[in-house]
Amino acid sequence: MRPKLKFLSDDLIEQIVREARILLCRPGLDIHNQDILKMLADHGATIDLEKHHAILTDGIIDNALKTACHSFKLYDVLGNETHDFSGDNVHFTPGSAAITILDNETGEMRPPTSADYIKYTKLVSRLNHIASQSTALIPTDVNAQVSDSYRLYLSLLHCEKPVVTGAFTIEAFTIMKELQLAVRGSESGLKERPLTIFSVCPTAPLKWSDVTSQNLVDCARYGIPVEYISMPLSGFMAPVTLVGTLVQHTAETLSGIVISQLTNPGAPALYGGSPAVFDVRYETTPMGAVETMMIDCAHNEIGKHLGLPTQAYIGLSDANALDAQAGLETSMGATLAALAGINNISGPGMIDFESCQSLEKLVVDNEICGMTLRMLKGIEPKEDFPALPRFEELLKEKHLLISEHSQRYLRDEHYFPGPVINRANKSRWQEEGGFTLRQRAAQEVSKLLTEYRPSRLPDDCKKELTRLMQREAHRHGMEHLPDQTT
Repeated sequence: MRPKLKFLSDDLIEQIVREARILLCRPGLDIHNQDILKMLADHGATIDLEKHHAILTDGIIDNALKTACHSFKLYDVLGNETHDFSGDNVHFTPGSAAITILDNETGEMRPPTSADYIKYTKLVSRLNHIASQSTALIPTDVNAQVSDSYRLYLSLLHCEKPVVTGAFTIEAFTIMKELQLAVRGSESGLKERPLTIFSVCPTAPLKWSDVTSQNLVDCARYGIPVEYISMPLSGFMAPVTLVGTLVQHTAETLSGIVISQLTNPGAPALYGGSPAVFDVRYETTPMGAVETMMIDCAHNEIGKHLGLPTQAYIGLSDANALDAQAGLETSMGATLAALAGINNISGPGMIDFESCQSLEKLVVDNEICGMTLRMLKGIEPKEDFPALPRFEELLKEKHLLISEHSQRYLRDEHYFPGPVINRANKSRWQEEGGFTLRQRAAQEVSKLLTEYRPSRLPDDCKKELTRLMQREAHRHGMEHLPDQTT
């Protein structure tokens, strides 16, 4: 039996959804995109173009929910299926868009470079329990205007796994779409085998900017999956109560569903988010707070109630180092998220309030992901009944180490973590060097990077990716791209 976690009753979910719909149909929301406002007006919404304001109707919301995609799949650069976003299937992806990287040699956070990003992509390619990559770091050695497309370019070039990404400008979408088409070969091929998920973020409270709403529309037109990332802050930019925050999150996410589905009925999307409570003592947004995790698991329940696949930023830490706090917050979040059945769990590798990526933490988090995925298999009998023959063998042999039953089910029943996790007794640990977690993690990063095998993406595709990226870089005043030989 698969273990399961719930925070909300069905009645409470329905009440939250009702209240969210009222928000969209009475005060309404702001959308700073004239074309989207006109589209909403064509479907019966009350629009004030001058104030960028829209008041929806129950009919608009109902129709959007009817056409919304109930599940979809994701594929790697070679066209192989890697994700099935249906039911309670769980997939892990690193946290994204970090502005710093934790330098293991100095222990300090610093701005990332292209070399850091390439190491990251190569490392992710070797992590068995991380199903996808994200555009996790923002390199500072390229023009900011090409940052979004450049990160996607490096990901597609060096790692075969699909990518969770996004665009921070309207213009960036075109080149990011072209990069995907270079891999898939055609628009129909990209629709049939999606390669990326784009994060699209409404602004709290109840607002869509021109950039994010246009990205949402563009993705819907081309069948590129999105994840709606509503980010209410409990007690600051949202009600202080968890239920009140969930009402706001639901309203903002429903508005995204409406825009996407009116653009292209059936467009694939994840009902996601990155909400947080606001710690008034430090004026921070702790992603490792238990209340933040509870909101994430609860909004997942609301998404599932609406029949949609889900996502959340959870399984990360606010710590400033690879320490006990990082392990506590990450493992607790990953465990709760997995038990809740969140389909795409975004967060591994991150510390410092979604601001910093750590390669060493990423290999530790890979083990956390492996343990939680084992937990989800639950406990099932495997030739355990009748029990008598097994215990007769145990009493006769005094152990079951080489029993056929043990050999048959050992790997299936027991999860064996890699060398990052220490399971040796103290004397053996000391004999083998007495390495700390941080030291073991650094050794594992080095080992996995040494074992890296180049992506099997055909060379002509790689050359076309580079041609497109160089063209985009030249357009923004860059004479050449940073060195790719890291």
